[in-house]
Amino acid sequence: MKKEEGIKVSNIVLIVTLFLFLILIGRVSYIALSKEVDDINIQELASKRTTKETILKANRGTIFDNSGEVLAEDVASYTLIAYLDPKRTTDEKNPQHVVDKENTALVLSAILKMDYNTVLGYLNKEGVYQTEFGVKGKGLTELEKDTILATKLPGIDFLETTKRYYPYGKFLSYLIGYAKQDENGNMVGELGIEKYYNQELTGVDGKTVYQKDLKGYKIAGTKEMTEEKIDGSDIYLTIDNNVQFFLEEALNNVTSKYEFDEIDIIVAKAKTGEILGYATTPSFDPNIRDIKNYLDSNSSVAFEPGSTMKIYTYMASLEAGVYKGSDTYQSGSFTTKDKTVISDWNKVGWGRITFDQGFIYSSNTAVVNIMDKYLQATDLKSYLKKLGFGQKTNIGLYNETSGKIEFKYETEVFNAAFGQGITTTPIQHIQALTSIANNGELLRPYVIKKIVNGDTSVTENKRTSLGKVASEQTIEYMKNLMWHTINDNDGAGHYYYIDGFDLIGKTGTAQIASTNGKGYLTGDRDIIRSVALMFPKDDPEIIIYAAAKRPNSIQALAEPVKEIVKNISKYYNIYQEATKSNGTTYQLNNFINQSIKEVKEILNKEKINTIILGDGNKIINQYPINTTITTFDKVFFVTNSNNLVIPDLTGYSKNDLEVVLTLLKIPYTIKGHGYVINQSILPGTKIDSNMQIEITLASKLKE
Repeated sequence: MKKEEGIKVSNIVLIVTLFLFLILIGRVSYIALSKEVDDINIQELASKRTTKETILKANRGTIFDNSGEVLAEDVASYTLIAYLDPKRTTDEKNPQHVVDKENTALVLSAILKMDYNTVLGYLNKEGVYQTEFGVKGKGLTELEKDTILATKLPGIDFLETTKRYYPYGKFLSYLIGYAKQDENGNMVGELGIEKYYNQELTGVDGKTVYQKDLKGYKIAGTKEMTEEKIDGSDIYLTIDNNVQFFLEEALNNVTSKYEFDEIDIIVAKAKTGEILGYATTPSFDPNIRDIKNYLDSNSSVAFEPGSTMKIYTYMASLEAGVYKGSDTYQSGSFTTKDKTVISDWNKVGWGRITFDQGFIYSSNTAVVNIMDKYLQATDLKSYLKKLGFGQKTNIGLYNETSGKIEFKYETEVFNAAFGQGITTTPIQHIQALTSIANNGELLRPYVIKKIVNGDTSVTENKRTSLGKVASEQTIEYMKNLMWHTINDNDGAGHYYYIDGFDLIGKTGTAQIASTNGKGYLTGDRDIIRSVALMFPKDDPEIIIYAAAKRPNSIQALAEPVKEIVKNISKYYNIYQEATKSNGTTYQLNNFINQSIKEVKEILNKEKINTIILGDGNKIINQYPINTTITTFDKVFFVTNSNNLVIPDLTGYSKNDLEVVLTLLKIPYTIKGHGYVINQSILPGTKIDSNMQIEITLASKLKE
């Protein structure tokens, strides 16, 4: 090669090298200055390679009843897995995979209540590192996990997650609803309180961020930044678990005796509007979500209520000043201008009777005559809306419906007056009934007692007046009519009569509208029976509204409602049938320091039930004291005994139990609801200052 040619080649190499160098510099500069390269965020990539972020998972808020009993909470949940790859085992004496598949399948099938061959099929999968066990292998509790671990089966492990747990199963399920994890692992409410208050219950996740080395360890001397998690708010309901227990038990008892499609019951505290109990049967277990109907019939389903609406037609006419209860009309049937015949429920009526009697007998033609002669359609519609019908109560329940209070033509107006052709919900009836319990003052029902956000922030609901809707004179008149309806032998509501209980109320029977929107179903059971009750008459404390769809007997609704009335009245010590029927009361004095023998003789003559604690001869403590009691009440005395022992508490109610343990100064914890079935310290054990007793309650209402 000539010298000139060599120089020329060298120049070309130099130019190419310089060009490549410039390209490299440009590329480096571009990468250094650009946020994204080839659609990749360089800063984010670098951050991920050098930064470790740990999510601090927030807890979902807990739902409690009014006494702090847990109704819904987050708990640890486990998914069972089995390692199948033999390469996991490096020491044959300590196998890390499933060795004996047949025995493993036998043990797991018994614990998981799965078919043996199904479990073995999971274990016999080929070419997989690990396997799960389907639905029954997921959502395992801590106890189930520990039971499996105790078998010491090799190759068995668990993945830990969180699930929503409802300790009482079907108890209150339509009100509480349920929540479950979505595809991103977040707990989301899908029904009931869980859905309506999902935002309040959902917390905000936190995170911890720090710089890491190549092995993933935190680099010494670098800062760690933490954003604290914020747990979801806790919700306390107005529900009294004992009252709810009475509802659930009563519905369970009646299910095996009668046929019906559904029964719905709400119990409210009359003076405040607090919902104490809220039940539907059939129900569902939110833990397994065996749901057939996703609508809450107490608030999300409107139906034609029937004759319970006569309460409000009569109230409207009283308020308008046009009602005269002693005036008479011809019962039996009424023919409208369009030739529609409206009949009483017995088809023939009761002859010529007063309007007061028409209410007591639940005469359809009574309200038809009131509307025809005295009251305008606009007056009735206005009054029903004033009571809250045709609009949501805004109680704070998911998917609440407003019902429909619309009528225009004569027949529509007459039908509406006795509860046909319009639709209402049970919760609307509870609201309307508060006006009768509060001398004409309407109250908004509520089911959320308070929402607690952290340690300090509390949003609390209270009694809310919606205004005066009736005079005291109207209310007293209606109370008397409603009393006769239940207590007179020929009253339409006499099925709900309980000896010694001054219940007041009104029953209803409505045809079920056809699904095609034309007319009504005509089968013998194509009806909805309902009842609105409250007690005691003069100063109501409890309101009950209940409805049964397609019952095969009036007793399908009457029996559970009467059972509920008895148990609630006993629980709240309102009154008892055993004492009210004969009116026996007794002024209980202070007997402290008196002879137990003499006091027992005095009280035995009065047939007072006395409970003596200790074998002393003098009384040193007493409950109750200086008050009026009845022969149904218990009186507890503590004597000056040096040998106080734990009594046999079996069969005690929660109220009586708490009285005894308080008098004996014994710390206690109570599990369950109902009556005592177990106590952790045996009867007859001498009491000492270090004792603490655990009590288990359960139902005795079936007996």
